[in-house]
Amino acid sequence: MGAALAGLNRLAGAAVLDRLGLRKTVERGVYQATKAGFTAAGAVSRTFAGVANSGAADRPRAVPDPGLFDLTPTDEQAMIKSTVAEFAVERLRPRAAEANETCTTPDEVLRTAGELGVTLVGIPESLGGLGNERSTVTNVLIAEAMAHGDMGQAVACLAPSAVSTALVLWGDSAQQATYLPAFVGDNIPAAALAVQEPTVLFDPFSLSTKAYRTSGGFALTGVKAMVPRAATAELFVVAADVDGRGPALFIVESGSAGLSVESDPGMGLRAAGMGRLRLDRVNVPSSALLEGPYEDCIRLARLGWCALALGTSQAVLDYVIPYVNNRVAFGEPISHRQGVAFKVADIGTELEGMRLVTYRAAARAEQGKPFAREVALARKLCGDQGMHIGDDGVQLLGGHGFVKEHPVERWYRDLRAVAFAEGTILV
Repeated sequence: MGAALAGLNRLAGAAVLDRLGLRKTVERGVYQATKAGFTAAGAVSRTFAGVANSGAADRPRAVPDPGLFDLTPTDEQAMIKSTVAEFAVERLRPRAAEANETCTTPDEVLRTAGELGVTLVGIPESLGGLGNERSTVTNVLIAEAMAHGDMGQAVACLAPSAVSTALVLWGDSAQQATYLPAFVGDNIPAAALAVQEPTVLFDPFSLSTKAYRTSGGFALTGVKAMVPRAATAELFVVAADVDGRGPALFIVESGSAGLSVESDPGMGLRAAGMGRLRLDRVNVPSSALLEGPYEDCIRLARLGWCALALGTSQAVLDYVIPYVNNRVAFGEPISHRQGVAFKVADIGTELEGMRLVTYRAAARAEQGKPFAREVALARKLCGDQGMHIGDDGVQLLGGHGFVKEHPVERWYRDLRAVAFAEGTILV
């Protein structure tokens, strides 16, 4: 979309348009393109070679219950989080404003994220990954550290791991052997988990996207929203309602006939390159169906959004503390005023509560215990308080909170997505 707009703008500036009397027509085209975006067929997908079923799928085992309520990260988890945090500071934070304006994450950032091995963490060693235990807590720590740099770019970087995680947890051996090798190589495909739909009060358990049974499999029809890197994605995992079964997940390659994408930038998360995925009787074989509890997909995705809220909320707190200490008004730092100091303290207090309930939900999911209640609590707390923290950050900066010179206004816009976003990422 950016390249097309740049070309149209250059054309609109050409003097020859005045001589030919075409200026009004071209300017109208530029306006409509900017307003509505572009619609195109899905990106040309690489070849994912199918293989015969070779036995049972390889699932990561649950982490043993230590018997104590201890959410302290292991040495390995602390090292991974530190590495990702360094990446967020050095690569994401400096490019955040530019990525927000262009509605895309730089290729260099995506390539470096792939080199970090973000998609490898949840893949068993036998399939080329980094471990054989469920890595829910590790994935939460990664998402939190990355969102501390920039939530929009974090979503773009983590989107492929949502697909690889779905394949590990619910794919059969043939699906794993066909698609997972691409996620452990040097050229990781752009991929996305598409659950959200452009409907008011969207319910992920009442989907408008339908999967109709055919003689060879299924035909998918519907529209998905908030699909990260939609224009370049090569592989999708799409949620659709199957008659007589309910919601389920399907593997859909981007080159499938009837699939198209269009840009759909929103108020926040602009760096993620959000788009809509349109499915017009897209035929997929029966082997494209992922067998697994759809409820767990929604819960793990909501947990991922909670992790993103933690990272961005921490960024707000880290930014406002030095600001209120250094901002002088009426002869003293504004942090000396109780109204300011108490608001900063509230941010810190709520952030610790959000972190505790999110880590607890992740730990229970990792150990194979029931975690629906804990995810519901985390989603409610992070959705509400994350939005309030973003709002408080803007308020504490006063007039500076309203301008793009400071990143808090962008973090506020990003944090508002946590309360309603479904799918997209998976931990």
